[in-house]
Order: sequence, then C-alpha cells, then structure tokens
Amino acid sequence: MKVLHIISSSGMYGAEAVILNLARELAYGPHRSALGMFCNSSNPNIELYEVALKEGFESHLIPCRGQVDRATVACIRKLVGQSGADVVHAHGYKADIYAYIALRGMRMPLVSTCHTWYDTDLLVTMYGIADRFVLRNFTRVVAVSDVVKQRLLKAGVSANKIHMVCNGIDLKLYDGEIASLRAGATAKSELMVGLVGRLAWEKGVDIFLEAAAEVLAEIPETRFKVVGDGPEREKLERLIDRLNIRESVNLLGRREDMTSLYASLDVLVSSSRQEGLPMAILEGMASGLAVVATAVGEVPRLVEDGHTGILVPPGDAGQLAAALVELLHNPEKRRRLGIAARDLIEEKYSAWRMTADYLQVYEEAIASMRTRRSRQQNITTSKGSAE
Repeated sequence: MKVLHIISSSGMYGAEAVILNLARELAYGPHRSALGMFCNSSNPNIELYEVALKEGFESHLIPCRGQVDRATVACIRKLVGQSGADVVHAHGYKADIYAYIALRGMRMPLVSTCHTWYDTDLLVTMYGIADRFVLRNFTRVVAVSDVVKQRLLKAGVSANKIHMVCNGIDLKLYDGEIASLRAGATAKSELMVGLVGRLAWEKGVDIFLEAAAEVLAEIPETRFKVVGDGPEREKLERLIDRLNIRESVNLLGRREDMTSLYASLDVLVSSSRQEGLPMAILEGMASGLAVVATAVGEVPRLVEDGHTGILVPPGDAGQLAAALVELLHNPEKRRRLGIAARDLIEEKYSAWRMTADYLQVYEEAIASMRTRRSRQQNITTSKGSAE
C-alpha cells in the first residue's frame, strides 16, 4: 500500500509529527509513504517537506497562490495520478478542501484526519464549516478526540465513516537525549519549565507567561522556555516586557532539536484554552516529564490528575502558577509523575499502535471504494443489458 499525505503546514507541529511518525512506522513493513505539501506564496513553511526529504521519504511541493488557485487543483490531480498512491490522506481544512475538489471523479479513496477546529475569528470559523461540509464526501474521516467526532456528526458526516485514532509517539526518539539547553554549569542548577506550541490565542501562551511571573516571585531562579511561532508573537513579546520577566523567559521560535529540548526541561506546561489531543503533551510524557496541563479537549485522557500529571482549569494563571510552584519544590513528585507518564505512552500511545489503527482505516477506505466501483459497474452493466 502507498499512502500520499497532503498538508498545508504552518510549521513543525502536531499534524506534521503524526505524518512523520506514520511514514516511519509504515516503512518497517511493505508499505510506502509520500508527501504532497503546499508551498503557499504568502508563507511557504516547507520545514516538513525538508525533514521528510532528509529522512528519505518521497516529497513534493504543491504551489499555491492565494486562497483559491485552480492550478493547485490541477497539480494535486497530477501528483495523485503519478504517485501510484492507493489512498490519499489529507490533514487540515485547506488540504481537505483542495483534495476533495481535485479528486472528484477519480475514484481514489480519500481519508482525512481532523485534529481540531479553532473558532477564533469569523474567517477561521467559516473555513471550519466548509471543511466539515466537504468531509461528508470523504471515504473515511479520523477524529483525534470525542469533541471532534461530535462536531463531525453534527455537521452530517456519517457515523460509519468516522474512526477515533489517538495520536502516537515513536518512543525510541526520546531515549538517551542530551539536554541541549543545559550546556553551562549555571544552567544545570536552574529549574526549567517549557511550553511547546503555536503562538496563537487557543494555546494560552499569555496565561503561561502570567503564571511564570507569579512563579518567579517565589522561585526566581526558574527559567521559562516557549518553543514555536505564530501570529501572537509580537503581542507576547510585549506581555513579557509588561510583566518584567524578560531575563527569565525565552521565546525560542521553531526548533529542530525537540527531543533534546524536552530532555532539558523539569516540567512541561500545556496552557491551552482549546485543544484536541496535543502532540506536545505526548512528546513530553514520552520524555518522562512531569506535565501541568489545562483540562480541555482530550487532555484529561492523557493527564490523570495526581498520577500522570497535574490538571488545572483553562484560563487561570493563578492555579497554573500554584501547580508549578508545588512541582518545582518537589523533585520526587516530578520524578514519580514522569515515570507514570512514560508508562502510559508505552502502553496506549505508541506510534506502532497509531499506525496499526490507521492501516485499518486505509484498508477500510480502499475496500469501500472497491465496493462503490463494483456497484457502479453493475448498474452500468444492467442499464446496458436493458437497452
């Protein structure tokens, strides 16, 4: 089986990690993966394409100029025809809509993974509505959380098309990594708290920074690291200055050394206002980190309060700060939570388990398309006989 992934990427985030983990795991068997990645004229973001090429996966750029580009539709049709793909797997609303338009009439099994939709403004909300409308016509649709599944059902996607597949982690990548942020002797004695995610309202990075200011008032030697980029960077930079925490906080932007970065941290925070099943939490738990996270989306399935991490209410910087202070003062609790977190990932959220689930989805999509073709041929044959 050959799977062609199509995505319009904004950086190396959750969906991109899913694609790479799937490609790696599928490569252990008889299957192959290829990547078709939008190269948007306004903001290319081709890091995933470059990483995939470096790892030896077949990768293609799909030029796209503006929100509506007919040439992009033609490019996708050509790529699908030339790739020899058995199934096309789209990720995100833009890939969903373009792939649907491009593949109408091609009788190609079409699968989508829906991570979540963020209704942060009118335009994004409209994109989400359009996405869920076209998903009615996909062969199979994967939801990473029950919240996403319910929105799909409400939008009219047939229940028999929807599969729940939890994101998975390649645990081998997180063993024995060097702590890249602790190069100096001074840094080794510092407590380090990190957040990994897109700098956007839904990720609650502002809440993280407000909590950081409260923690620093009690534990001034703590250092806070934010990894990722996004539309709220300038706003967050201003907030750092307003809170007077510039010396203790670093916005690191996008990083390629994520596994060694996780190895540098004492605690990982997810302060999201909205969330599905975040890859950053999975990655942090795979690294054996204690996690403090807001109780949104599917996060409580991962972070069992007091066992695999600590849960706090969304939007509450005070409770987030209190949870961090408790953990930073208690290294034994950090160690215990980190061990339990790693054990959970090994048991339920490994990349091989995710890949096995996706293989079932792909096989069902292919079988469903074959059945549809057979029915259409029978109808055509019956009409011909009647004439």
